[in-house]
Amino acid sequence: MAPSALVHPQFDPVAISFGPLAIRWYGLMYLVAFAAVLILGRLRMKASGAPAVIDARGLDDLLLYGVIGVVLGGRLGYVLFYKPAYYLQHPAEIVAIWQGGMAFHGGMLGVIAAMGFFAWRRRIEFFRVADFIAPLVPLGLAAGRLGNFINGELWGRPVESALPWAMVFPQAGDMLARHPSQLYQMLLEGLLLFVVLWRFSARARPIGAVSGLFLFGYGLARSLAEIAREPDAFLGVLSLGLTMGQWLSLPMMLVGAVILLWSYRRSN
Repeated sequence: MAPSALVHPQFDPVAISFGPLAIRWYGLMYLVAFAAVLILGRLRMKASGAPAVIDARGLDDLLLYGVIGVVLGGRLGYVLFYKPAYYLQHPAEIVAIWQGGMAFHGGMLGVIAAMGFFAWRRRIEFFRVADFIAPLVPLGLAAGRLGNFINGELWGRPVESALPWAMVFPQAGDMLARHPSQLYQMLLEGLLLFVVLWRFSARARPIGAVSGLFLFGYGLARSLAEIAREPDAFLGVLSLGLTMGQWLSLPMMLVGAVILLWSYRRSN
């Protein structure tokens, strides 16, 4: 361990307990994420530049669909993208979400399906719904990464040269100073992406532009943060020296760029 390295505080993962009932910090972060969607959504409905496609009741319905999409998509994404062979041999554990194992890219696909269902029911063009929702998401992602940090999970790679913010994560099983990559992701995928999207969407944009920027921006932020994040032990580094997170983010960036190009060409 580097002499100047910080040590992870080893927070108690249980935030509140009532007898046998325990509420964990990571679960609270999901509640924070959903609350952020409601609060920011109502602010966005009042903003002059925001498209008036969703009312308060519609936002509540969409949040319910989104919660289902996040949970189902996040879990199935983890099963299919990260450990398909394991869960093929242990199918009963697929529903054991309390043991951990959620994938953002799967959760995103679940939310896309939820938005598609909502748009179909309300007879609204899909990208009008997606453009409204996209700026509401990053703060929830920031809360999730904060939950990862509190749990001391998904730590970063060892630091070769001394950094003032390098940190030892005892859960890693060694005393190496590492990047606190959860905080990098919180800043990049969460706070920075939120500022960019919120400001970008404050003015009227061509339909699909906000959605395209979200996909490209998240994919870029995740790919950069993965440089400092320790690859999953059961996967390691994959082809071309990229991690699974980077490989899953590349299609996001490509699709986002295509949607942005299509959006502005259509508007012209």
